[in-house]
Amino acid sequence: MSTFLGMPTAPPRSPYGTGHLRGDRTFPEAAHDELRNEQLRRNLGRATRTIRTKRLDVTGELPDWEQLRDAGSAIKTDTMNRLPELLEQLERKVTERGGTVHWARDGVEANEIVTRLIRATGSSDVIKVKSMATQEIGLNEHLEAAGITPYETDLAELIVQLADDRPSHILVPAIHRNRDEIRQIFLDEIPGVDPDLDNVPAHLAAAARAYLREKFMTTRVAVSGANFGIAETGTLTVVESEGNGRMCLTLPDTLITVMGIEKVLPRHQDLEVFLQLLPRSSTGERMNPYTSMWTGVTPGDGPQDFHLVLLDNGRTAALADAIGREALNCIRCSACLNVCPVYERAGGHAYGSTYPGPIGAVLTPQLAGMHAAKNDPNSSLPYASSLCGACFDACPVKIDIPSMLVELRHQHTEQSGTTAEKLAMKAAAAVMSRPTLFTAAQKTASLGRAVGGRDGTLPRLPATFGGWSDSRDIAAPPKQSFRAWLSSAEGAETMRAAAEEGAGRTADTPEEDR
Repeated sequence: MSTFLGMPTAPPRSPYGTGHLRGDRTFPEAAHDELRNEQLRRNLGRATRTIRTKRLDVTGELPDWEQLRDAGSAIKTDTMNRLPELLEQLERKVTERGGTVHWARDGVEANEIVTRLIRATGSSDVIKVKSMATQEIGLNEHLEAAGITPYETDLAELIVQLADDRPSHILVPAIHRNRDEIRQIFLDEIPGVDPDLDNVPAHLAAAARAYLREKFMTTRVAVSGANFGIAETGTLTVVESEGNGRMCLTLPDTLITVMGIEKVLPRHQDLEVFLQLLPRSSTGERMNPYTSMWTGVTPGDGPQDFHLVLLDNGRTAALADAIGREALNCIRCSACLNVCPVYERAGGHAYGSTYPGPIGAVLTPQLAGMHAAKNDPNSSLPYASSLCGACFDACPVKIDIPSMLVELRHQHTEQSGTTAEKLAMKAAAAVMSRPTLFTAAQKTASLGRAVGGRDGTLPRLPATFGGWSDSRDIAAPPKQSFRAWLSSAEGAETMRAAAEEGAGRTADTPEEDR
């Protein structure tokens, strides 16, 4: 497509080389190594089976579950259709209630804003609620480089942080770790932990609680994400299961919330739908143990200095894609990860992004792009799927992930320039559109039968097409093509007999049944 004067420029993607929206290897390369980790596969298999079972139990209790999914999808679609006005309304309401709103075009700006706000308090420590947005932009690393120490307070995020690791699941970041590994991490990294600590989950949780309690009581600044932001009232919502979020949202003097712009909802009433969809789809619970809501600043109650950072970081670019914008409907429940056969075997780290699994395979390329560098690892993500459709069936807001994956594959192909595969497809089209050439090609292809194995398959296609035969059985050419058989005496006789049999059946069928 050509450009012309006055044409709007394409919205920017997340800046290349920032945050955690791009790995350093393609998905096949990373997955090849992860598949060798038998402990990882056992951990993932056990955990995802458990969550799947719980989810099916609690969603099956609701006779209107499908209607709830329809409602959630409709609300999110409406939100995306009028996102600018809703964000402006949210800003106005937050400001009216004593909060301050900051707009961040990308992760770089968001990191700078948060760092500046923390420095203004004079604190060198900050406690954090589990947040996908801050993980996406690499906030922890940025704060550490600025001399500020962030403390993750979610148990799984704490495990990942202490191990200098990266999350591998949206809901359960340390799903790839078992109890023995966690025990050793605590022994190595938590000061003063009991050297006789065992691997009993309750004892591990108690050790983390004792370590974090001091942080809750002494740290005066907290950073959170947000599950939802209500434009109608300026209310922010965080749902969690451990109570650490409630501590971070109420004890500090200053609260800084980083929220992706797609998390806004139009009305407070909309929470009725999502507070049923989210816990059932994510943790298999009827409701989250802790649902915290706050609106601006309340004198004498909770943080007295509240800042909301609205993060774009490629979301406007995704919104501009007529098909891909549906990925912004995601409520980060992780239901698609728990049913995905690819994720269950490869694990989250193979995706190289904060967002793994099926939703990550469609969201990450849209936020950060697929062609930001030569052999961009993100270009492999749309192919990290069998297109089985389980993710669509599980998604509480009915995001059609399989169709989006196909569209992203199309976009990748269109933007990849001239490749051997494209040239081969053009050649095939030229041959198939000319009957004489097509017939000659079929006769030539039949010669390949000589190299077929006893099982009737070819051992490997030539180099250019080797990727197909590496993962698929390629049938050896038949002795005779269908067109050749059809034009032969045997084919003609078979077709004649079939026609006569069909005519006889018609004659025996009563007139009223025809």
